Amino acid sequence: MAKQTASKKQQPKAEASYQYDAIIIGTGPGGEGTAMNLAKSNKKVAVIERQQAVGGGCVHWGTIPSKALRHSVSRYIEYKANPLFNITERPGRITFADILNHTSSVISKQSSLRSSFYERNRIDLFQGEASFVDKTTVNVQHQDGSFERLSAPIIVIATGSRPYRPKEIDFNHPRVFDSDTILSLKDDPLRILIYGAGVIGCEYASIFKGLGMKVDLVNTRDRLLAFMDDEISDALSYHFWNSGIFIRHNEEFDHVETKDDGIIMHMKSGKRVKADCLLFANGRTGNTDTLNLQAIGLKADGRGQLKVNESYQTEVDNVYAVGDVIGYPSLASAAFDQGRICADAIVQGECKEKLIIDIPAGIYTIPEMSSVGKTEQQLTAAKIPYEVGRAQFKHLARAQIAGTDVGSLKILFHSETKEVLGVHCFGERASEIVHIGQAIMEQKGSGNNVEYFVNTTFNYPTMAEAYRVAALNGLNRLV
Repeated sequence: MAKQTASKKQQPKAEASYQYDAIIIGTGPGGEGTAMNLAKSNKKVAVIERQQAVGGGCVHWGTIPSKALRHSVSRYIEYKANPLFNITERPGRITFADILNHTSSVISKQSSLRSSFYERNRIDLFQGEASFVDKTTVNVQHQDGSFERLSAPIIVIATGSRPYRPKEIDFNHPRVFDSDTILSLKDDPLRILIYGAGVIGCEYASIFKGLGMKVDLVNTRDRLLAFMDDEISDALSYHFWNSGIFIRHNEEFDHVETKDDGIIMHMKSGKRVKADCLLFANGRTGNTDTLNLQAIGLKADGRGQLKVNESYQTEVDNVYAVGDVIGYPSLASAAFDQGRICADAIVQGECKEKLIIDIPAGIYTIPEMSSVGKTEQQLTAAKIPYEVGRAQFKHLARAQIAGTDVGSLKILFHSETKEVLGVHCFGERASEIVHIGQAIMEQKGSGNNVEYFVNTTFNYPTMAEAYRVAALNGLNRLV
C-alpha cells in the first residue's frame, strides 16, 4: 500500500489548461501598458473593460477631458487679451457647454486610437464587469445580463480610481458634482464652490474662473499644493488671488444644504458659503469594490487601494496591480510605466527595472505648474548645499511674442558639483518645458551638470532659452 502511494506521488501533475496567458482588468494607462508589453512578448492576452469604450477614467473623465477643457479656456483668455481682436468689437462669450464640444471630440479620437492598439496587437477585448471566481478565473458580466468566464495563470488589476464621495453629501442632487459628473454640467453657474484644493480642484478653479464665473475654492490645508516648491505654490496662490478666485484655507465642511436654486456649505468653523453648484474634488477611491476580492483572499484598504511589492505583485502571487488602484503617484504617465515594468516582471520572473525616482509633476492650471526633482525645502532640510538659477518669462522674446509672459523657471543645482537637483516651472507650457531639465537630471555622472545649459545652443526665440538664462543666473551667484 505504501509503495502504491509513493508511486502516485512520483507521477507528474497535469498542467492546468487556461484560455489566456494573462488577463488584464481595465484599459486605462496601467492596463494598456501591461497588455501591450505582454502582447509584444508573444503572450496571449485578454483585457476586460466595463465601459463602452477603452481608455479608462484617464481618457473619458479625468486627464484628457480636464486638459482639453483647460486648453480651450486658455486660448479663450488669450483671445480676449489680444489687442488684435479688440479693435472693433468685444469678443463673444463662450460657455462651458461650448468647450465641452471640443473636449468630446478629443475623447473620441483618443479612445478610437487606443482601441486600434488592441486590435493591432491581437489582444481580445471583453466588455463587461469583471469579478474574481478564484485566483485564475474571472467572471465577465455583460450589460445584457449574460456572462462568460475567462481563465489565465496571471491576472492584472488596473481598474483605476473614482472620485471619493462622502456619505454626508447628496451626489444625486442636480447641483452637486464630482470631477466625473462635472462633465455633464449643462448650464453655466454664476458662482461655483469647489471643495478640495488639490490638483483637480485647482485645475477646475482655473477653468471656471477663465469662463468668467465666481469661484470659491475651499482648501482643507494651509497652502495650495504643498508638495510643490514653496515659491511655485505661492506663485499660483497669488495668481488665483489676483484673478479673483476666493481661497479659503484650513476649512472643512460640516454638512451641505441643497436647494432648488443652489447649495450652502456649512463649515466646521461656523462659516457658510453659498453657490449655484458644488464641485466636490477631495480625494479618490480605488475601483476594487466590485471585483469580489474576497474570493481570492485579497483585501483593499479603506480607500479601495491594493498593496503591491516592487514587481507590482499583490499578496496573491499570481495577481498583480498597477495604476491608481495602488495609490501613489496616481499619475497617468506613471501608470503606463508601471504596466510596462509589471509586464517585464511577469515575463522575466523578476523585476529588473524600476519606476524612475524623479517623476515629473504637471498641474494644468492657468498658468501651468510643473516640477521634477527636489524642492528648496527638501534640500535645505537635508543640508545639501545648493544654488538657485532663475529666469523670468517676461524677459524672453518668445514669451513676449506670444503674450504669455507670466511665469518663471527655477533650476536648483549643487553648489560644488553643479549637479542639477530640481527644476520648477510656472507659466504657459510649463509641463513641456520641465522635460528639458529632466533629461539632464537623468544623465549619469558628469553628464548631469547645470553648465550644459550654458554651453549648448538653443533655438531663438524659444521658451527653452529660459534654461540658459536661469543657468547663467545661478552660476553667477556661486561664491
